[in-house]
Amino acid sequence: MGVRIITDSACDLPKSIIDELNIEVLTIVINMEGEEYFDGDTLQPKDMYMKMRDRIFPKTAQISMSKFIEIFEGYAKQGDDCLYIAFSSELSGTYNTSLVVKNNISSEYPDFKLEIIDSKCASLGLGMVVYRAALMASQGADMESIVKFVKNDSEHIEHIFTVDNFECLLNGGRVNRTQAFLGEVLNIKPILDVEDGKLIPIEKVRGRNKVFRRIIDIMRERGTNLEGQTIGITHADDIDGVEKLKKMITEDLGIEKFVVNYMGCAIGAHTGIGAISVFFTNNTRVNK
Repeated sequence: MGVRIITDSACDLPKSIIDELNIEVLTIVINMEGEEYFDGDTLQPKDMYMKMRDRIFPKTAQISMSKFIEIFEGYAKQGDDCLYIAFSSELSGTYNTSLVVKNNISSEYPDFKLEIIDSKCASLGLGMVVYRAALMASQGADMESIVKFVKNDSEHIEHIFTVDNFECLLNGGRVNRTQAFLGEVLNIKPILDVEDGKLIPIEKVRGRNKVFRRIIDIMRERGTNLEGQTIGITHADDIDGVEKLKKMITEDLGIEKFVVNYMGCAIGAHTGIGAISVFFTNNTRVNK
């Protein structure tokens, strides 16, 4: 019996990979205009960004306890072993909810083998960890080996974000009103990182081209054996920007393998339209 990999929609993995590797994805709730939607299910990222262009701003809510009970109990009844790789606990309460449900389920199904890991990752940073774990599971790896790999892998994922404007950062309290105003006036583009599961600004660069150059510099500084890696890129409705950055990365760093996808609703609601993020491994292991 194999290990079933479970994650949440903040992983931003392409549907083709999710389907190919039979990954169970729990959808994060998006509230907009008084309606409740499910990320990537009843609300697609492109549709959300269209509404955001009309200055309709969504809010996110964590996965409900009842949904966790439904999914975990279903696998417990089937006798499946499961590994839930969660969105960073510093950015969502979903991980903590899953632990509560696990404790309740365990008393009723004592033989149910369920491991839960706080990835401290987001977007395709989480997605790349989940992808590699699912590949291991598909090749017959046991739970102990996959858990060990995931714990190590998630500690070495770099998340480098840039946003096109400060509005969502202002709404989320990550910048103040003065910083947002000056940023827009001076065409300053922030670069952000995920450190210990938290999204934090690390630099401010003037102009989009310089931002892309700085992202490549950061990749060169932090990554090793980059040409052997598969690089993750997500975007909040900026396909042209992604293609430009991808070409620059290929030319400057010799990288040819990418996983590219829309930034999902759960992440894009907080970064805003035009955000782009790059994910890579910061040690010598080569992504498979």
